[in-house]
Amino acid sequence: MKKDIAIILNHPDLVSFWDFQEGPGQARHSMGRQPYALEEGGGPVERDDEGVFGPFSALLEEGKWFRIPREHLQDLNMHGENAKVTVAAWVKRRKKSNNECEFIAGIWNETNKKRQYGLFLNLSIWESSQQVCGHVSSVGGPTPGYRWCMDSSIGKTEIPLEEWHFVAFTYDSQYVRSYVNGILDERPIRNPYYYPGGLFDGGQDGADFTVGAVDRSQEIGNFFVGSIGGLAIYNKALTNEEMYQLACL
Repeated sequence: MKKDIAIILNHPDLVSFWDFQEGPGQARHSMGRQPYALEEGGGPVERDDEGVFGPFSALLEEGKWFRIPREHLQDLNMHGENAKVTVAAWVKRRKKSNNECEFIAGIWNETNKKRQYGLFLNLSIWESSQQVCGHVSSVGGPTPGYRWCMDSSIGKTEIPLEEWHFVAFTYDSQYVRSYVNGILDERPIRNPYYYPGGLFDGGQDGADFTVGAVDRSQEIGNFFVGSIGGLAIYNKALTNEEMYQLACL
């Protein structure tokens, strides 16, 4: 089901886009304003023979993920009081061995309190389970008064296994919004979620950009298990219309 990527690559606010056509043992290279190479973590990442923007996708198993080291982030490092970001991904979930939350992509290190932004699934807070979540932090550490970061837009729609879905979130420095298949997945109080103040600046020793897992509790975890066929990062909050357009590619 190869899709036309021109509308993605021609957007003036695109930072990077990956189509995950490379094979195991190879860096996954991005298209867009700056070239970025996703390095494999936990060993070679196999290919799924079903893709979205080509014949293949990356098949992430438990224990496997991708990363870009902090020193190479450049424009992916969205931070500051007026920071804006969109993370959009084409994914097919598969069953995990546990019910941990699942990290898709972003800059999010819980161990060292270097959280900035991240797209999650199945974030089990605020009476939620299996939905899309846009997680943001202006402080890096837990939300004041809580053990964990609780600041997130969480939709109402559960994302089923073994089906391709377009999942995304946006942040415009005031509101976080989560989307399912191009539609704002509205939920009272939780989505959109009001969060002024921008994104944490992790500095030179901040978090890496990771795909498929995060650093938490002194180890890599919160694995996404399944196929990822596309990932786009923008340095603006896409509109509802732009998000729907991506879903209709």
